[in-house]
Amino acid sequence: MFPAENLRDWRGEKVIDPKGDKIGDLEAVYVDTATDEPSFATIRVGMIGRHRLVFVPLAGATVMPNAVRVRYEKKLVGDAPSIDVDGELTAAEEPRVFAHYEVPYQVGPGGERRLARR
Repeated sequence: MFPAENLRDWRGEKVIDPKGDKIGDLEAVYVDTATDEPSFATIRVGMIGRHRLVFVPLAGATVMPNAVRVRYEKKLVGDAPSIDVDGELTAAEEPRVFAHYEVPYQVGPGGERRLARR
């Protein structure tokens, strides 16, 4: 995995699926609060005037010269839980993001959230 500070440099770059199809543009990185490692990213998708941010896990992602390749298909990512471009992921919605990708979810020992935007 690559450090979160390097991934932040890719904000606005395209995100592609394993086949090379463009999903959208990288908007933000979310780290796992337990490890401070990159865990999810939000991708800006949609039509002009109707953009939204979808979540995608960064496990298995690779950085290429002009893109970040995630290991999930464009359709699955497009159907993922989303927020408005100026919205925030609520604590109640956080488990749905993990469940969509069949990634185990567990709150921190003190009930802390798992994701923090960086």
